[in-house]
Amino acid sequence: MHAYAGASFAIPAKDGNGLDVYVTGRDRQNRSQIGRVRLVIDAKPRVVEVDSQPALGLGSHGAFDENGVSYPCLVRHEGKLLMFYTGWVPAVLTSFQNDLGLAIQAEDGSFQRVSRAPILARSDDDCFGIGSSFASFAEGRWHLWYTSFRSWGSSAQEPKHVYWIKYASGKSPMAWERADVTAVGLQHSGEFVVCRPTVIRDGGLWHMWYCWRGPHYRLGYATSDDGMRFERRDSAVAMPRAADGFDSYEQCYPHVFWHEGSLYMIYCGNGYGREGLGLARLRS
Repeated sequence: MHAYAGASFAIPAKDGNGLDVYVTGRDRQNRSQIGRVRLVIDAKPRVVEVDSQPALGLGSHGAFDENGVSYPCLVRHEGKLLMFYTGWVPAVLTSFQNDLGLAIQAEDGSFQRVSRAPILARSDDDCFGIGSSFASFAEGRWHLWYTSFRSWGSSAQEPKHVYWIKYASGKSPMAWERADVTAVGLQHSGEFVVCRPTVIRDGGLWHMWYCWRGPHYRLGYATSDDGMRFERRDSAVAMPRAADGFDSYEQCYPHVFWHEGSLYMIYCGNGYGREGLGLARLRS
């Protein structure tokens, strides 16, 4: 990792000693790769271990993820650790193209791609690309909330891309059914991006945290009765930015998780994580 501590995902370590945090970093050629650090949360949260090699590196030449992998989402299921991730390739008339990939951890601890192709193919409803995602398995079915690109700007006066969060479900992590359902759409004046969901079911509701973007990224929150269509309640995210420091003007790419009975959020600061990661705990 040469620069950035970008979109990250925390999951309890298999050996029970802290949390494994999978972090999106960038190499010297500005290509995203996913690494792992060990985080201990106590009176003084700290990173105690940093892997020297990526947990998931670049895809094969010509593949959908040849120029970068990012936005990890990890799920333990039937004794296996699955990593959903976003693949990157440079484009010609637009800046880049994104698609969704899947890797599974092998016995030796390495992650192996299940396919050299994306696991969620583009469709007429999702024709411009598929970005960050969150997957979970509940009540015998897989659920997926994913970023769908809606358009690309054609002039300097337009946002360079517009995307929001949609919903899919399936019988397996490689077979998804879509009904063009928008889970969280645009709402704020000047907003053109909603992305990086985390979804937790608790208290009879589905709760989603994400980030949205106008001039800069902000954190958002929404609830749903069915897990498909959410009502935005962004004002409920009461985490003000500091006057100065790593998140003084931007908070983005959150992942929310339970740890020892408390709800935590790991998130990126200014410049999509150029200035580092933060950790917050819900007080009530």
